[in-house]
Amino acid sequence: MRRFSSVVAVCFILACPIVSFAQTSADAPASKEDVENYLRAVHSHEMMAQTLEAMMKPAQQMAHEQCAKYKDSLPADCEARMKKNMDDWVKEMPFDAMIPSYEKHFTKGDMEALTAFYSTPTGEKILREMPAILAESMGAMMPMMRRAADRMTERTQQQVAQMKKDSAKKPADNAPTSN
Repeated sequence: MRRFSSVVAVCFILACPIVSFAQTSADAPASKEDVENYLRAVHSHEMMAQTLEAMMKPAQQMAHEQCAKYKDSLPADCEARMKKNMDDWVKEMPFDAMIPSYEKHFTKGDMEALTAFYSTPTGEKILREMPAILAESMGAMMPMMRRAADRMTERTQQQVAQMKKDSAKKPADNAPTSN
């Protein structure tokens, strides 16, 4: 009996570090590989490409308008050059630059849980629907944001005008006094 309890005690002592390691490995900082697995699961490169493409459409439209407006003084391939410049900019985007932030803010367990979630049908649906949701939300918000920006610009202009008016009424505080 004593021998049996010694064997149990030895097994317990040997098992404790394994259990302890299993508990703490999930709490360990996320590794680059953990983050890369997560970013693959959420299709981050594809989503970033879609986002950049959406951002580039207004920029390309603006380039088109500028090239058309100044067509007499710009080369005929103005628009093609501008598009190439924007495409090169997108290609140079440092997508991997975000990995250290994920490593800093998430644990290995967090990354595993997020990767597992986004691999489920619900997680995949969120990824599929999110671009449309964001586009619809931005479409709804843009008129409100424009009005808010207009109001802020108007208030700023009023404040500046009032400050100019007030400073014109007062003698300069920093004017040298004659003694």
